[in-house]
Amino acid sequence: MRRAPAAAAAGPLLLLPLLLLLAAAPPPGGSESPKGKQKALRQREVVDMYNGMCLQGPSGVPGRDGNPGANGIPGTPGIPGRDGLKGEKGECMRESIEESWTPNFKQCSWSALNYGIDLGKIAECTFTKMRSNSALRVLFSGSLRLKCKNACCQRWYFTFNGAECAGPLPIEAIIYLDQGSPELNSTINIHRTSSVEGLCEGINAGLVDIAIWVGTCSDYPRGDASTGWNSVSRIIIEELPK
Repeated sequence: MRRAPAAAAAGPLLLLPLLLLLAAAPPPGGSESPKGKQKALRQREVVDMYNGMCLQGPSGVPGRDGNPGANGIPGTPGIPGRDGLKGEKGECMRESIEESWTPNFKQCSWSALNYGIDLGKIAECTFTKMRSNSALRVLFSGSLRLKCKNACCQRWYFTFNGAECAGPLPIEAIIYLDQGSPELNSTINIHRTSSVEGLCEGINAGLVDIAIWVGTCSDYPRGDASTGWNSVSRIIIEELPK
C-alpha cells in the first residue's frame, strides 16, 4: 500500500524529457537550425531587456523657418454695429488765406527848406498805396520855429489828396508862445527839430498826394512861423496792414 505514491510521482518525471524535446524541436516545415534559433532568441531577450533604456543624445540644430503660408480665404463681413450717440454741435471755423505782406514805404527829403510862410503848403510827397484796407503812417521831421510879441499859436498838419485825415482824426502838431514879459523878451528866436506823426485809415488804393501844411490854431492869432531852417527836413510814408 505504501508503494503506490511513488508510482504516481514517476509519471510526471517521465513526461518532462518529452516536453523538452517537443520544445527544442523546430516547427513543422522550418529550416532554421537549433543554434540559429537559440541565437535569435538570445537577441530578442537583449532587445527586450534594453528597449526603453537607451540614453538620449544631444539636441539637433534647429531647423530653418519655413516659407510663409499663402493668404487665407477672406472672412465673411461682420454684422454692422449700432449707431453711436449723437455728438455735440460743433463751431463753424472759417479759414482765410491771407496773401503775404510786402513792405511799401517812401521817403521825400529836402536839405534846407528855409520856408518862412505862416499859412499854406510847405512840402509834398506822392505815394502809391497798394491796398484799400490798409493804413498809412506818415512822419514829418524838421526844424520848426514860432515867434511873436503877443501870445500866438501855429499848427502844422498833414493832408491826403487835399483833405485832412478823418480816419480817425487829423494828424497835427502845434507850437504855442505866450505873451511873456518885457524882462524875458518874448521875441526870442528859437528853431527846434520837431516831428509830426500819425496813422490814417480809410484811404483808397492808388496815388495819394501827401503834404505838410502850416496854419493857425483856433481862437489864437498867428505868429511868425518858420519850417526847415538850416537843416534837413523829410516826410516818411509807410503802408501798414490793419
